[in-house]
Amino acid sequence: MVQDIRVIGTGQLLELSARLRRAGHENIRSSFHRRIRRAAEPLRNDLQSTMRGLDIRSQGRAFGKRGGRSPTTRPLRATIADAIRISVRTTGDPGARVWVDKSRLPRDLKRMPDVINDGRIRHPVFGNRRRWATQNATPLWWDRTVRSHHDRITREVGRVVDDVRRHLE
Repeated sequence: MVQDIRVIGTGQLLELSARLRRAGHENIRSSFHRRIRRAAEPLRNDLQSTMRGLDIRSQGRAFGKRGGRSPTTRPLRATIADAIRISVRTTGDPGARVWVDKSRLPRDLKRMPDVINDGRIRHPVFGNRRRWATQNATPLWWDRTVRSHHDRITREVGRVVDDVRRHLE
């Protein structure tokens, strides 16, 4: 599962971040940081809304099978959507990273974003390890959403780099 989006030509970001550090312009650096975060926010928001609305289907119960309520009350899609984060760095490896913060997920759901992105979810029925169910989700939901935002983010980061470079000159 792709967990971040990389803009090719980040050498410009490295050079610009070093110039910002040398110049000591804290307000320009914070503006640079804020604008890069703003460029990534629509991607994070779209990933969260895609996750919340993701269609996860099962075959349903066969005739005569017993069923019942789920043993957990936590909503799967909302829990994963709330764990999608943005981190922005302007030093070292500069850029924005949109990722699933697995530390914000319950222990039994740490792998679930990757599993759902694969499109096939196998799990024990109500915790019974002798009986398993398969559910299907839209495969590659993460990858498709990231790809749809790539061009816009690349343009926006290029615009931010040009503005900051112009301000430093």
